[in-house]
Amino acid sequence: MKKIAVFASGHGSNARKICEYFSSNPHIQVVLIGTNKSDAGVLNHAKDFNIPTITFDKKKMWEQNFIKENLMPFGIDLIVLAGFLLLIPPSWVEHYPQRIINIHPALLPKFGGKGLFGSHVHNAVKASGDAETGITIHYVNAHYDEGEPILQVKCSVFPQDTPEQIASRVLKLEHFYFPRTIEKILLSN
Repeated sequence: MKKIAVFASGHGSNARKICEYFSSNPHIQVVLIGTNKSDAGVLNHAKDFNIPTITFDKKKMWEQNFIKENLMPFGIDLIVLAGFLLLIPPSWVEHYPQRIINIHPALLPKFGGKGLFGSHVHNAVKASGDAETGITIHYVNAHYDEGEPILQVKCSVFPQDTPEQIASRVLKLEHFYFPRTIEKILLSN
């Protein structure tokens, strides 16, 4: 059985789709949901699927024993960042090489980096006048949105689109492709 930990900072719609997708999978299971916000909506999804949770702040996740005390007991094969907004410490990247992935709501390297998440990305895409956007699923390194790409999927941006319409189109791609990409990564290892 391959085991996933999902980390999110907010509502967690991607986390929910991942939990739904793997809820009856005989080979892959979500075993932990983590968040840096005690009021994050993702905690409700964890309850719905009876998945253990951890809540921590930025300082705690950088502590030397964090992985040993909070992640290793779960035997995690893959850490999935699904709207997790904190920078991942280098110790995590070293402990889980090529085993931490993130989804970004744009075609990296465009519209990536610190502060570019959620509506900030879609507003920037709209302001740019670009005719397409999409999603990037990538491995995580010690820098925001700079890890090796795994998958990019494009969608059109029309001149009359609002940032909210762009966001809706991109979210549909995220919900469809993210769980399937996780599955492909885990079953190919």
